[in-house]
Amino acid sequence: MEKVKILVVDDESRMRKLVSDFLVKKNFVVLEAGDGEEALDIFYKDKEIALLILDVMMPKMSGWEVCREIRKTSKVPIIMLTAKSDESDELMGFDLGVDEYITKPFSPKILVARVEAILRRSNKIGEAAELKIAGKIVMDKTAHEVKIDGNPVDLSFKEFELLEYFMDNQGIALSREKILNSVWNYDYFGDARTIDTHVKKLRSKLGSYGGYIKTVWGIGYKFEAEE
Repeated sequence: MEKVKILVVDDESRMRKLVSDFLVKKNFVVLEAGDGEEALDIFYKDKEIALLILDVMMPKMSGWEVCREIRKTSKVPIIMLTAKSDESDELMGFDLGVDEYITKPFSPKILVARVEAILRRSNKIGEAAELKIAGKIVMDKTAHEVKIDGNPVDLSFKEFELLEYFMDNQGIALSREKILNSVWNYDYFGDARTIDTHVKKLRSKLGSYGGYIKTVWGIGYKFEAEE
């Protein structure tokens, strides 16, 4: 299998080198950009870029602007890096289609682990085929696809992970804190609104089967597939 290309975008050369060094050790090909405009130039020229690691605060174009432009034409996974911990920024990132949101300072090893997890989801690095079935929902982890009655459902990476977590824990009342810790991992600092926003979107995309995700008042959510 050919090496996977990752574009690292940060105006701090020291940060780019830190992230790049860890990725190269894991056998990834790393491209670098120092600002948003350069990032878009590289992205549009190289069609093999499988994932972006994108800083928020940059000259010329912010990470948000870059993300917004890329999402007009591509669903390539995006991990946002930021020095801010403002929840409104995080929610905006998810609304724009960001797949992960990691606040500086962070562990490069954890970042690489999240990169590998996302690339497995997008079938860019190998993983044994695995199907999960709940009622009318069929999830193909290898192909990163969800189908209902044979029709594909367009989910973001985080929506996919959230649905997978629900399907793995059918019939169990899950608190919002537990969902945050399990799906967003301990590097993420957010609150219930993040969960509620994603559940609302996921329910909508599941259509008439969105009712599989039930609200447990005072606790969180429970997934129950009805035959």
